[in-house]
Amino acid sequence: MQIISFSKMHGLGNDFVVIDAINQDINLNAEQIRFIANRHFGVGCDQLLLVEKPTINADFRYRIFNADGGEVEQCGNGARCFARFVHDQGLSDKNEIAVETNTGIIYPQLEPDGQVSVNMGAPKFDPAALPFLADAQHLSYHITHQGEAINIGAVSMGNPHAVYKVNDIDTAPVDTLGPVISTHTDFPQGVNAGFMQIINRGHIRLRVYERGAAETLACGTGACAAMVVGRQWGELDDSVKVDLPGGQLLIRWQGDADPVWMTGPATHVFEGKIEI
Repeated sequence: MQIISFSKMHGLGNDFVVIDAINQDINLNAEQIRFIANRHFGVGCDQLLLVEKPTINADFRYRIFNADGGEVEQCGNGARCFARFVHDQGLSDKNEIAVETNTGIIYPQLEPDGQVSVNMGAPKFDPAALPFLADAQHLSYHITHQGEAINIGAVSMGNPHAVYKVNDIDTAPVDTLGPVISTHTDFPQGVNAGFMQIINRGHIRLRVYERGAAETLACGTGACAAMVVGRQWGELDDSVKVDLPGGQLLIRWQGDADPVWMTGPATHVFEGKIEI
């Protein structure tokens, strides 16, 4: 048995168990992660985040595990909580840190008002970057399900996203169509499915069905993905407020190879220990 110290945190209701794996010897398997993430028998979370020593020239390494125990490449809300965690735990006194992820370095920074901004890097529209099975790169794609065509945009924000435009987010078929898109065979490693309602050029509403975690109250990379896809479609400006069920994020992107900036809150809930 091992006793692990952790912090419970959330970004707009997208909740995390955050573990310092620098000052603790942490080697969790998928079954143990599922136990910790279980809301009845464990702590409960959408994702488990590990803070590790970097393997490249960065301040920290950031690893993300979904509630099903599978490791994923990126999590935007988690990145904001990661930055708040290392600051609050005294692991860094920097306002901006360089964080290694499985798909490159990101740069979260603490804002004077307590919010956290994250340079999420440039979006990748090449289907191979997701990966996504397509003949070539396009602004939009059709995937089929039971003979019906589903029109989506596709982008990697360090993890794969499909964006589906709807007229009304409140009646969007997230529970039924979300799993269909998320596990579609055209996405060999699965995909996060975003349902986007455009209010105006600077404001959207969004719900996201996350692979390995179902619908969450917020998805930071999903907000980035929806914004850049909508901007590529010519329907959004370079600064967009994104309303998610858990709250609002601000996403900024100038276009082309410029990085996407995400700004929003990161909230500490409690400290705890769990026996594994």
